[in-house]
Amino acid sequence: MLVRLLYASRVVDNSPAAIDAILAQSRQHNPGCGITGVLCYGGGIFLQAIEGGRSAVNELYGHILRDTRHSQVELLVYEEISERHFGGWTMGLVNLSKLNTSILLKYSERPELDPYAVSGRVSLALLEELMATASIIGRA
Repeated sequence: MLVRLLYASRVVDNSPAAIDAILAQSRQHNPGCGITGVLCYGGGIFLQAIEGGRSAVNELYGHILRDTRHSQVELLVYEEISERHFGGWTMGLVNLSKLNTSILLKYSERPELDPYAVSGRVSLALLEELMATASIIGRA
């Protein structure tokens, strides 16, 4: 059974090296677990969608909850799915500081990432638009 999980968290260390380390770990670990997804970051916030088998996704989310690189981890969406939306990425990346602000304004009050202030469905719609507009990099 496939599931999709979307969560937000506050970034503890937003240095490029820390972000790169998270991505490298994801790209190394996720293929063997059948996990795909996308990670957005901006303004000190992570927004991440992960897809895969129910047990693997739940295990990964449990790890994220205990990971000291994240704080204020909040579950936004958890759902059974019939197909993956982010199947082409072991962990794609969106750096929101490089986006056209009109995309963010389409989904929120201000041109900044704040998944804590919008519904999980809105955050998921934002990720889907980022995928459709080729804003997700790091296909691996």
